[in-house]
Amino acid sequence: MAADSHVSAPKHRRADELMRMLLDPAIAAVVPPWGGETGIDILDLLDFDALAAAEPCWLVGYSDLTTVMLPLMLRSGWATLHGGNLMDTPYRAVDGTAHWTDVAAASGKIVQRAPGRFRKGFVDYVEQPGVDRFELSEPGGWSVLGGGDVDVRGLLVGGCVEMLSPLASTPYADVPGFARTHADDGVLVFLEACEWSPFDVARALHAFRLAGWFDHASGVLIGRPAAPDAEGWSQKEAVADALGGLDVPVVLDVDCGHVAPHLPLVTGVPTRVTVRDGSGTVSQILPGE
Repeated sequence: MAADSHVSAPKHRRADELMRMLLDPAIAAVVPPWGGETGIDILDLLDFDALAAAEPCWLVGYSDLTTVMLPLMLRSGWATLHGGNLMDTPYRAVDGTAHWTDVAAASGKIVQRAPGRFRKGFVDYVEQPGVDRFELSEPGGWSVLGGGDVDVRGLLVGGCVEMLSPLASTPYADVPGFARTHADDGVLVFLEACEWSPFDVARALHAFRLAGWFDHASGVLIGRPAAPDAEGWSQKEAVADALGGLDVPVVLDVDCGHVAPHLPLVTGVPTRVTVRDGSGTVSQILPGE
């Protein structure tokens, strides 16, 4: 990041740099360290047709980076790896989960299970530069809105609520069109919020609903929120307000967001999610031989 700006360089330079890296056959993965709050400004500068014709590499990250990851998957057909970014890479995988580097190197079927515990808060890397283990002090499994168990399948698509809500009705986030094209496969929409209040989250989820994101979904996965509840209204109530009327299961507190640990999930590939008595399992069919 430049000292006098929130970005590292002008948007044309950043877009050109990203295109060069994604198209370079010698690069196996592009893994930004952090940030990208205004990555939306480069979307109309990326050549998605050229990317669609190229041999894919991995684009790895979450949160801000989903601004680019979702359009790359929808418009260019690339599978992307939603999980820890470069700053999170030193952490060891939690039992039952995989490290993103192992997922990137895998092919065929990979199964991960929810750890049943999570970390409260964040780690200051300046104070703890050698940290490599998640301290999962809080118990917490997955649940289903309205109760019960779930077994759903579909192509995984989604990302961070704060980043994707501005894209919801644009050509860069045509989730309904993707779902119609892949009607035989179905889609699983996953969404997670970082810091927005329940009111902001509810508005964003309603916007996704009105844009048709859930019209052809076989299920919705909501990440465990990092943001606190508001006085008189919780994050869970916000989800229920926006998505409680859907005729598909909604799974809550999935380990796919800003609350560690982060399940490394590949978007755009066949995915099966099951929830039994609070225990969750994700099975994916990865590209490759």
